[in-house]
Amino acid sequence: MPANIKRVHLAFYSTSVYGNRNLVVSSPKEHLAALREEAPNADPTKLEALMSAAYALVSPEVQQVTLPDFPIDSLHMAARVLRNTIQRTKLCRSGLPLNEVMCRVSALQPFLLLLRVLILRQCDALVTNSRRETCSRDKRADELQRRRSSPFMDTRNRRGVTGALPVSWEELGYSIEGDQTDRAESNPNMSVHKLINLLYPYTTFLNHDLVRNVKVILNNLKIDMNVKNECTLSNVSGVTGNKALATVKIDGVTRQFPVPCGDRNKSIPLPKNLVETAYQSGLLAEFMMSHGVGDFCIVGPKGCGKSVLVTQLASMLKYTIEPIVLYQDMTARDLVQQRTTLDNGDTVWRNSALVDAALKGNLAVLDGLHRIHPSTLAVLHRLVHDRELQLHDGTRLLRHDRYDDLLASGLTRDQLEESGVKRIHPAFRIIALAEPPVLGRGQHWLSPEILSLFMFHEMRNLSRDEEIFVLNSLYGDLSTHLHSIINLADELRQSEDSTLKNLSSSLSTRQLLRLASRMAKYPTESAYETIQQTFLAKFLPNLARRALDSACKNIGIEPPHRVGMFGKKETKVSCAIQNGILTIGNTSTEVYKTEALSKVPDILFYDVPQHIKLLEWLLQDFLLGNHLLLVGNQGVGKNKIADRLLQLLNRPREYIQLHRDTTVQSLTVQPTVKDGIVVYEDSPLVKAVKNGHVLVVDEADKAPTHVTCILKTLVENGEMILSDGRRIVPRDMLDSSAGDSSSFILVHGDFRMIVLANRPGFPFLGNDFFAALGDLFSCHAVDNPSIDSEMELLKQYGPDVPQDVMKKLVKAFAVLREMADRGQLTYPYSTRELVNIVKHLQKYPDEDLVSAIGNVFDFDRYSKDMADTLLEVLHSSGLPTEGLLDGRSKEALKKIQATIERKSGLDVTSPKHGKEDPENQPHVGGNQWAGGTGGRDTAGLGGKGGPYRLDKGHDVHQLSDAEKDDIPEHVKQAAREMNRKAFEERLKEIRMSEYDAKLYGQFYRAVQPQIGALRGVLSELQAKQKERQWARHQTSGELDDGKIIEGYDCNILTVFEHLVYMTHWLHHLFTPSSGLTGERAIYRRRSEQEPPPGAPPARPKRLRLVLDCSGSMYRFNSYDGRLERSMEAVVLIMEALRGYESRLRYDLYAHSGEESALELASADSPPADEKERLQASFSSALNLSIWETIIRTMHAHAQFCWSGDNTLPACKKAIEALAEEDSDESIVIVLSDANLRRYGIPPEALGSILVSDHRVQAHVIFIGSLGDEANMLMKKLPAGHAHVCMDVASLPHILQQIFASSLHQDS
Repeated sequence: MPANIKRVHLAFYSTSVYGNRNLVVSSPKEHLAALREEAPNADPTKLEALMSAAYALVSPEVQQVTLPDFPIDSLHMAARVLRNTIQRTKLCRSGLPLNEVMCRVSALQPFLLLLRVLILRQCDALVTNSRRETCSRDKRADELQRRRSSPFMDTRNRRGVTGALPVSWEELGYSIEGDQTDRAESNPNMSVHKLINLLYPYTTFLNHDLVRNVKVILNNLKIDMNVKNECTLSNVSGVTGNKALATVKIDGVTRQFPVPCGDRNKSIPLPKNLVETAYQSGLLAEFMMSHGVGDFCIVGPKGCGKSVLVTQLASMLKYTIEPIVLYQDMTARDLVQQRTTLDNGDTVWRNSALVDAALKGNLAVLDGLHRIHPSTLAVLHRLVHDRELQLHDGTRLLRHDRYDDLLASGLTRDQLEESGVKRIHPAFRIIALAEPPVLGRGQHWLSPEILSLFMFHEMRNLSRDEEIFVLNSLYGDLSTHLHSIINLADELRQSEDSTLKNLSSSLSTRQLLRLASRMAKYPTESAYETIQQTFLAKFLPNLARRALDSACKNIGIEPPHRVGMFGKKETKVSCAIQNGILTIGNTSTEVYKTEALSKVPDILFYDVPQHIKLLEWLLQDFLLGNHLLLVGNQGVGKNKIADRLLQLLNRPREYIQLHRDTTVQSLTVQPTVKDGIVVYEDSPLVKAVKNGHVLVVDEADKAPTHVTCILKTLVENGEMILSDGRRIVPRDMLDSSAGDSSSFILVHGDFRMIVLANRPGFPFLGNDFFAALGDLFSCHAVDNPSIDSEMELLKQYGPDVPQDVMKKLVKAFAVLREMADRGQLTYPYSTRELVNIVKHLQKYPDEDLVSAIGNVFDFDRYSKDMADTLLEVLHSSGLPTEGLLDGRSKEALKKIQATIERKSGLDVTSPKHGKEDPENQPHVGGNQWAGGTGGRDTAGLGGKGGPYRLDKGHDVHQLSDAEKDDIPEHVKQAAREMNRKAFEERLKEIRMSEYDAKLYGQFYRAVQPQIGALRGVLSELQAKQKERQWARHQTSGELDDGKIIEGYDCNILTVFEHLVYMTHWLHHLFTPSSGLTGERAIYRRRSEQEPPPGAPPARPKRLRLVLDCSGSMYRFNSYDGRLERSMEAVVLIMEALRGYESRLRYDLYAHSGEESALELASADSPPADEKERLQASFSSALNLSIWETIIRTMHAHAQFCWSGDNTLPACKKAIEALAEEDSDESIVIVLSDANLRRYGIPPEALGSILVSDHRVQAHVIFIGSLGDEANMLMKKLPAGHAHVCMDVASLPHILQQIFASSLHQDS
């Protein structure tokens, strides 16, 4: 039985702020009774349905399918949502005396004596003017709770008169008067399914199979899942005394309910570009209903407007927001209290923003619930459920009614304060913000423990029509280009393809608003260029980039045909400063005036067309007030370009460089010890905020994304809480921000941020800053200069260097970069290396060119494969290579095998192998020689009646399929028997043969460079799973600022803490190695963190390689090398995955005309050494229990198998098999030739199989093609799922792309 059900069965006890539930239940029946008492006016049928669904979802039978626990303890919150609404009701107030019947009427007391009038037909309820004090005090105390929940007396009958009144009352004709008041009532329109979603948003955190299971359960309980409640927030009135009245329309019916509110005199200023839509109004209404009940969490993709809606809610209710950014390294202590020092050196506890919000009745916004470690959130359970909290300094926070009870018992506030007891404000609320969990990517954050903390609201991006409405309202008529971009955003969001859906985050509503603002002021001539910059398409994995291009093409976004930044020829853009006005291209601005001239960059910068065009784009975004993000390879000039922009603008710069061990604390403040006192010095970030300088954040990809995410609130709305308690506040929020105004740091109006990061993924292996925070910035890709720009740049660095030498260098580096983009080289040689060569030649003109080049490439000589590649590129570019690198042997090009159609017309007799020709001469049309073509009876190619295929390397004379099929049945049977016998003899020969190192080396050498590249990608995948964490209490490492201030302060330690501290001190006092120095473990350092106890083991990724071993692979191997490429792919996979079997389990299967799932290597026992990697289990096909040589077996099967094609069944079986396995991610790669049309297989059938199961990422690689058939097939298959490989070197690169795409989706 689940743990939370055990808790309910044992004791359903709570003193929650949200209800009086001091009840003990031992069964669901008693639980239901408790809920009815909690919400007496709620529809009992809905309560029963809600209870039935909850207990069904935690039944032992359901738990067998690994459904997360339903938060049973939170059912009271859903019940209160049902009860929470109240209705405007017509009352009749009377001067009737109070009797026992009237005592049951809940009415506001006292009432004034009203004039006597006749009873009204429109009267809905009757209330007397008598006071409750007329009842005896004992009786009133006994029935207080019952009377509070009693309904109004309904006086209506079918005739609309007061027939419900006693006859004597009607005859007496006591006068009453009609009026309006509020009447507590349940919300009859709120669906049970909606209530379940509030507590258990199963569509958000469960995969498709588990969602289907939940729907089956709800359907069996006859819970309607299609009911959609339309909610609209009308207004909020009476915002006084921490209470307000919210008016909403639910399915057209007006409802009102009380909600807690803040006590500010002024509302929080709303964003200037806020345009409300019907969808957002509905969300606000739902938020209001949950806010009236308790704490809630908003789950939605980044950039959809979660923070804006929370700000709008807080503004309506006059709340003060306490923004709390959560990050992975945050501890429970950081969330509650932190240590700090006073001016005299004493250490004290400082309340966190969360505790301040609880004491002052503010709105605590926990931003980034998906990032924080679940163990840290454990400290919130008592605060959320019971509104109580024990602080580290001994202070205890109590719920407001319990605190008031203590006051009523005779204690004074001073006494409670002295005892460390403080009152939690009744208006205090928590709103958490989070992004949806990524399904199928390991353990997600929405655990049963977090489910029990909040009610949940799912929020989506605005729809296409909603976004057009918002943008039209802000910027008027939209351009055609912007409409195209909006259409693209909608297509990406609606796509079922995981790659496209993952790309949609780069076109969030927030990003579309930024693009619309830019295009309104600086119109663009091409939507394509804007898309390329927004997605940083240059640095997307190849598969993702192809999928994006395909989606753009589908909606009419094509590359521009004009010349310019993305064209072949570049036009020069002017850049000049005249009369204090900076002009770049068509953009102008005044040069900034500053006294901090020492902080203005002063660099050597040579203007080239590509860089000047980029500077104009950056200047435009800078003038729009946007923060900038520049992403590119190392050495392309990111720092130079950023400094040049600031130099032209005359803007002072603050600089900070991040690294892997950067922490949130070091990013904001820098603690140092001076005279025994911890002093926090401002980091460059704080200095830039104060003084209005430009903060340049370099190497942002090196720091963990859970650290850099702390910048979110600063970039988004200019607000941030520093680790020393100070608060960065924008000027327009000075009056509405929480905290002590003396701790405020005002954001200077000129503050800007420029972030520099390397491209994500291989080879830099950094974190994907763009994926985490990219939509907060105006993003720009910085690429190596084009050939023309690079030549112009080199001329300025080396005016005396011969131009023909520079042209050869530029040509060579262009080839090297192209090879790096294709994955054939691991390092993308940049302009920096090229400039260094030219600068060296300029300064030392007499030095040999080979020596200058060697300064850059010397390190690569230690890799023979790299040296071979570099030598070939440099030599082909006309550069001297003698003595530079060791030479490489070149294999002769293979003769391309031709196919010639012919007709035999002769009859067959009986199958035979044929005679061997010792001179290997071509033989055509006969029936004597083995290896002939277009003949009959003998083993060869293109003929008929032979037992099996045999290729001697000659041109093939091909008979038609009709003539080949026109063979007597007894000849066919004899050929089959001879085929099987020869096949078995060949397998026996393979089993008995010794390990052939030469054979294996032949294939290994062909893919050795790509093996290194693919292993680098796999290393990144594994490194992301083993990210080092901070380990505290170390005797060496980096000084732990938290330890520095944890001194011995008698004023703030409890008795128990005194004893612990003294024991610790005595231990060090009498330890010889420590002497009298005290604590030694005051450091922290990075280390690989072990998983917490009880955590589920990490699930490996799963790969299945399905190989085409059909007859056409052997038949056309001499034509295009397709079988050899398939064998090289096998060697590549086995060598690259060596040592990663625990992280990525793989197996190899083959398909042909007679097999659809022939096992070559099992995932449970992958080959361990070179010999075993040449071998595989063949028992599933031939009942053999020995290891066979994979490469030889593939070759033999392709030679001897029957004709036919099983590509579709093989692909389907592989996908179905992996979908049933429990893995972190499943990938199926099918290698096949493009020979589908011959067997009548439509490409649509293959495409539907590739995307048939979202749990499996399936790809097909066409490694052979007759004519252009492969490319035609690829165009008709889902984008990013089909690939063409007609070059031996490109197949490993395609495999690398598939893994890189997987990493991109993980990020």
